[in-house]
Amino acid sequence: MERHAFAMKVKDGQMNAYRTRLGEIWKDLTAFLDRNQIKNFSIWNVEQLIFGYYENEDEMKLSEDEKAAKDSLTEKIQDTLDWISTPGEDMRLMYHNFGVVRENKKLIRHRVFMTKLKEGCAEEYKVRHDGLIAQRGDTVDPGPDSNFSIWSAGGHIFGYDEIDTTMEIDETPQDREATVAWETRQLVIMDWITNDVDWMTGEWHPASRRLAWHN
Repeated sequence: MERHAFAMKVKDGQMNAYRTRLGEIWKDLTAFLDRNQIKNFSIWNVEQLIFGYYENEDEMKLSEDEKAAKDSLTEKIQDTLDWISTPGEDMRLMYHNFGVVRENKKLIRHRVFMTKLKEGCAEEYKVRHDGLIAQRGDTVDPGPDSNFSIWSAGGHIFGYDEIDTTMEIDETPQDREATVAWETRQLVIMDWITNDVDWMTGEWHPASRRLAWHN
């Protein structure tokens, strides 16, 4: 299975138009997804930022007709937004911990987060997360996190995580201490856009919200 992500910024004053256009093309968009066996497609929003995620079979290629259909759908919504990622290309994958991926999403809650990297800090962010991958080694994480990936484009960070609610447990004092230490270190190289560490900093940021989903 291949995982893909994209990001855009809705133009000033165009959020209502973006949502309306998305609704207008939704029937044709989901038909396109089904024809091409694209699954777990979702669109998330925080402020003016849009983050999209989807999956398809390995090495799936669109036919010329399907490329034209995709371009036609994009054209109908294009004037409401500016791209952060490059159209047709994935953002840079900064971290992954796919673990045991749950096909049944009924007991899944999503965590989608967004941050803004401070100038010149992209490589440091990557190095820190590469360290987590090295520490994990070949061990497959059983959960509760699964299908976890972090992407970057245009100085932004976008995280996607599927959390098995049946495996979630309350954080121990030791776990909380480790979380605080990690997030304190991360705050040196990035600024949060979503509210993930507001509990720690006392600041206020909006939560991510899912605008659309198609399995």
